[in-house]
Amino acid sequence: MLHLTSENLQDVQTDALVIPVFENPAPAGPASIDALIARVLELKEFTGAIGEDVIWYSVAGMKAERLIFTGLGKQAELDAERIRSMAGRIVQKAMKSKFESITFLVPPNAEGDREDSLILGAMLEGSFLANHLLDGYKTEANAKPLEAISFLVTAESVEKKNDLINRVTAVCKATLLARNWVNTPANDKKPAELARRMIDQARKKGLKTQLLDREDLEGSGFGALLAVGAASPNPPQLVVIDYLPPQARNTIVLVGKGVTFDSGGLNIKTTKTLNIMKSDMAGAAAVAATLLAVPELSIDTRVIGILPLVENLVSGQAMCPGDIIRTHSGKTVEVGNTDAEGRLILADAISYGIQTYKPDVVIDMATLTGACAIAMGERIAAVFSPDDDLAAAISRAGEQCFERCWRMPLPHDYREYMKSDLADLNNMSSSRYGGAITAALFLSSFVDEKTRWAHIDIAGPAYRKAGGDYYTPGGTGFGVRLLCRLLETVLT
Repeated sequence: MLHLTSENLQDVQTDALVIPVFENPAPAGPASIDALIARVLELKEFTGAIGEDVIWYSVAGMKAERLIFTGLGKQAELDAERIRSMAGRIVQKAMKSKFESITFLVPPNAEGDREDSLILGAMLEGSFLANHLLDGYKTEANAKPLEAISFLVTAESVEKKNDLINRVTAVCKATLLARNWVNTPANDKKPAELARRMIDQARKKGLKTQLLDREDLEGSGFGALLAVGAASPNPPQLVVIDYLPPQARNTIVLVGKGVTFDSGGLNIKTTKTLNIMKSDMAGAAAVAATLLAVPELSIDTRVIGILPLVENLVSGQAMCPGDIIRTHSGKTVEVGNTDAEGRLILADAISYGIQTYKPDVVIDMATLTGACAIAMGERIAAVFSPDDDLAAAISRAGEQCFERCWRMPLPHDYREYMKSDLADLNNMSSSRYGGAITAALFLSSFVDEKTRWAHIDIAGPAYRKAGGDYYTPGGTGFGVRLLCRLLETVLT
């Protein structure tokens, strides 16, 4: 779908040739491009400001059916996210117009360089991620994905930057798969069905997989996971996906919360939030999809994804507030609230991952708390870790791919809010405040002191009711690009 080309501007045959334009640009060559940009900037309705578009049709001397000039704002303020958003917005417009192909002229960076891999990579990402529809539910689509998206670069770049296309394609395909899993309604992704889909995809990539069903979970002491799933006729599953390269230098375990539907249990949710609770497995979707991208990224670290999948429903078999359950680690937990179920299944999965694989690093990702969404909003995730270097690395990776993360505190004295008179812990804080912090502190109780650990709460950015420039309403796939960048740049 993505292609690099070094054709002459006049010879490009496409439904639309897209020419990004800065406000008051300096000439950057070739002369033919500078001349076109100078002409369009003479129009009163176009200044090159962000989001402005002008379309010219059947331009003399050009084989493209139309030219789309799109504003990028001030060149000195250009960054990767502005490029990513521009490319995604144009692709979405082209999809609605049912074009088959478009070609982008790659703009120069703030220093005037047209061969900047950061700029090109952002254009590739925005284009790929925007060129996507959730298939299978609407009888008629009001748009269709483009068949080809091309990028005008030098002949040298065509040869040198194919690796960049391969990397972007692998990561973005995984991101779109995570979106599809999140957007799939709960009736089509019962725990066993979602487990099967994840395992099928992993096996296609040559990854080793393991599935623990209810009998296995009972025999291995997964008391918390089983308690959360007790009310559902669809028993919980635990999926393990293992990427083991030759001579792996270290081991990283990624754990993703996978509640395929969360009613809240007996502490039932309100109607306002129930209708999007199919998305409560976005952490598991991100982790599983990351494992699918890893084989294409030349990572020499063993990466293991652990995915507890469960439905939290209501029935006569449901766990009750006041119940005491024994977790995989052996610690007991008093159930203060059945809607604080995510931390229970993560506790079992984290304990299992540490005991089984003795990893150097554990990172869990979860739509864990509404408190985090309130604190961070819909565009930023929260990071909790006692490890300064690991927390900083996650934040840096998030800045690089615009899946932003902000470190939150883990104050020791807040642990008192998770105390129980009858068990080792309570899964619900005794305070109504600081809910994201106390949830993270609960999880930290299942991590030993030798293992580096971080918790990423994606409750805000995992699901958006309104779409953006390179994603449609629903699941965003947040976390896949973040984890891939982290694995590539820091943890290997």
